[in-house]
Amino acid sequence: MTTWRKQTKDAVYTVDEINARLADELPNWHYEDGWIRRKFKTSGWKSTLMVVNTVGHLAEAAWHHPDLTVSYAFVTVKLMNHAAKGVTDKDFELAARIEDVVMWRPGADSALEGTPDDPRFKYLKYE
Repeated sequence: MTTWRKQTKDAVYTVDEINARLADELPNWHYEDGWIRRKFKTSGWKSTLMVVNTVGHLAEAAWHHPDLTVSYAFVTVKLMNHAAKGVTDKDFELAARIEDVVMWRPGADSALEGTPDDPRFKYLKYE
């Protein structure tokens, strides 16, 4: 894992820097049309709303707000620093937090069981 230099406040990354950092830190995210993006696939509307609410909470707590595309069985998250007019450290930090929280599952050594391996209870399509 590469250690990325902290940029000055709201400094915008170049496209090459963005793609390198995504490959290194957030492999399920990609860069397109000025945004870093991630599509979370769900099992249906209730699950989609759970993802939307999770992203909403994290974004509000961070005071950095993504654009969302919401459909029956997926949520697409798009991040770009509107004030800086590009992708900054804020976007990478929020993307990492969203990735960690939405995709979190208890480990084998956890007292928590995790979602049963049963289609009736699956709500997120883990990669």
